[in-house]
Formats: sequence, C-alpha cells, structure tokens
Amino acid sequence: MTASTQFKPISSPASVLAKAVTRAADRLEISHALLARILGLSPTSITRLYQGGYVLREGSKEWDFSLLFIRLYRSLDSIVSDDAVAKQWLQSENLGLHAQPISLIQTTEGLVRVVQYLDSSRGIV
Repeated sequence: MTASTQFKPISSPASVLAKAVTRAADRLEISHALLARILGLSPTSITRLYQGGYVLREGSKEWDFSLLFIRLYRSLDSIVSDDAVAKQWLQSENLGLHAQPISLIQTTEGLVRVVQYLDSSRGIV
C-alpha cells in the first residue's frame, strides 16, 4: 500500500439513514415541518438532521419511522419511477386508502398503512 492510497471513511448506519431520509423528503418535496411530524421529531431536530448535526438513534421510534419512510419512498419509486408522479400520488385522494396518503403518513398507523398498501401494490418480487 502506498502513502498516496486513501481510504474512504466508513459511514455509520445512522448517517446513511439520515442521508436517505433527507434525500427522499427532498425528492418528494416534503417540508421540514412535515418530515418532523412524520418522524416524530421537532422541526429544530430536522434542521440539524439536514445539517448533519443530529444523529438518529438506532432502536428508537425516530429510527423506526425513518426506516418506514424510506420503505415508502422506495416502494413508491419502484412503482412509478418518477418523483413528480410520486409526489402527485401522495397528494391525491386514494380510493384504496380512503384518504390522501400525505395526510395518512403523519400518524404511526397511517404511515404503516400506506407502506403496507404500497408493498401489496408492488406484488411479489
């Protein structure tokens, strides 16, 4: 190994999850305030999450909600493959869910329901 060889630092699971959550929220044009409600965090914590100053705690509710939010984004992306269409889907009335998904995902039960709905829509992979 030469002195010029540089190693890329290993990212922690918390930093990877934080980056995934903020990117998904940006792509779906979800505001910081709404993301705070979805994850059960304060708006200040969300601002710090975007800046890299807040660490999601593994095993906490915020961790679980973050994983569900990423699962929602990935499922939706695999179905529509277009962030603009995904955003529109979130904001449109959904007959299967009997509500707008964007409203539902602001509660624990609603977030789980929307994720399960999207998972079932994807079918067996």
